[in-house]
Amino acid sequence: MNQVIETIKNRRSVRKYQKNQIKGEELEKILESAIHAPTGHNEQPWHFTIIQDKDLINQINKGAKEVMSRMDVEWISQMGQTEPLHIFHHAPTVIIVSARKDAVTPIPDCSAAVQNMLLTAESMDIGSCWIGFAKFHFLKIENMKKFSIPENYEVHFGVSLGYKVKKNPKPLPRNQNVFNYFR
Repeated sequence: MNQVIETIKNRRSVRKYQKNQIKGEELEKILESAIHAPTGHNEQPWHFTIIQDKDLINQINKGAKEVMSRMDVEWISQMGQTEPLHIFHHAPTVIIVSARKDAVTPIPDCSAAVQNMLLTAESMDIGSCWIGFAKFHFLKIENMKKFSIPENYEVHFGVSLGYKVKKNPKPLPRNQNVFNYFR
């Protein structure tokens, strides 16, 4: 099977990581793949904040969960109040993905970058998980400044990275009834 297709099919959201940090050269390859993602009008409006300090990762987790606990959406509120939940699953590396507010297509652009990172990580047998809840910590301007998120940027996603504790599980069945052909 084609290596790209095999990587796509093997990738899973990993929520259990070894404590040891990923290697610098592995992180650089993951980041390099992010900036090669397609963007609307080739704007490349993104910014990546790499965090490997456990205390800072825990601060973001705590701040995001505080915001989540006050949300009107019940399941998100309950998750924010769940003590053992760590939104980054105790990963040793977290990447915060933000984009310029005035970009034409910031969310699709950041999404493409995240997918590239997830696939590159999988190709190196590094676990990863796309974290939507990370953005909640950065709703406060002081948190944006603390983590040097550029002015006029908005955080959209987080990505947790680390060596997997166990092998990927088998894939869940995929819904095949999602295609319409007009030929």
